[in-house]
Amino acid sequence: MADTSLSPVLPLFANTPSSVSFKKLRKRLVRGALEVIDTYGLVDRRAIETGEKPHPKWLVCLSGGKDSYGLLAVLLDLQWQGALPVDLIACNLDQGQPGFPKHILPEWLTQNGVTHKIITEDTYSIVTDKVPEGRTYCSMCSRLRRGILYRVAREEGCEAIVLGHHRDDALATFMMNLIHGGRLAAMPPKLLNDDGDVQVFRPLITAAEDDLAKFAEAMEFPIIPCNLCGSQDGLQRVVMNRMLDEWERKKPGTRQVMAKALTNVRPSHLHDPRVFDFAGLMLGGKGEDDPNVPF
Repeated sequence: MADTSLSPVLPLFANTPSSVSFKKLRKRLVRGALEVIDTYGLVDRRAIETGEKPHPKWLVCLSGGKDSYGLLAVLLDLQWQGALPVDLIACNLDQGQPGFPKHILPEWLTQNGVTHKIITEDTYSIVTDKVPEGRTYCSMCSRLRRGILYRVAREEGCEAIVLGHHRDDALATFMMNLIHGGRLAAMPPKLLNDDGDVQVFRPLITAAEDDLAKFAEAMEFPIIPCNLCGSQDGLQRVVMNRMLDEWERKKPGTRQVMAKALTNVRPSHLHDPRVFDFAGLMLGGKGEDDPNVPF
């Protein structure tokens, strides 16, 4: 486990609050990310530390939002503490949205001594040309962005693209798949792309969005809002988040219970014969109790 009690010496943490609450918040985010890294095997720390494997390289995607800033800060924190033997490259993709403040991220990254790469690709014009008026841009925008980032990762020799999705993103995705897609699926902490040559990691997948918002405010990140293209209104993801907010208001802790459910699956109590051999379940075999399902 990383020692998050060390005094901050990274430029990024030079002027952070000295309050107990901030120190606890920082420690919670760092420990949570390290647990994800170890639990899901995002990096083989032992093999790297013993020299059996070289240091891998990760492309950390930075959009300018609170989540990606938090992701980069947490990874740099772990790297500084010696708990993450990985080379990090922060990458921002400038997609050509009108009014995008191009100077903010390069200046902030340079000021904090972060190795980075800025990619400029005018996907905004493609999306606005192809998507019918009144429809949201997010799906096509995401596909184009993913393809570009895979290419950049290959060019930079990175084995993984690292994204800042958090617990609440995973739950909203789960709800969208459940209600609109007819499937049980969320955001995986670790994914291998179709070509099998680049992985996608989400080290913050257990972090609460509220924690990341508080962290971003305390760190005074120069936030760039994700509303430049004007495509956010009416998104189903917004609807799902509002639904989750209402459940959380009525029963505090609901989000965390739901997140726990994503790690506690009983295939025998679902209906997919691809993940459980119902046909092979016979008398005399190994059974299991069914305490929470009514007769």
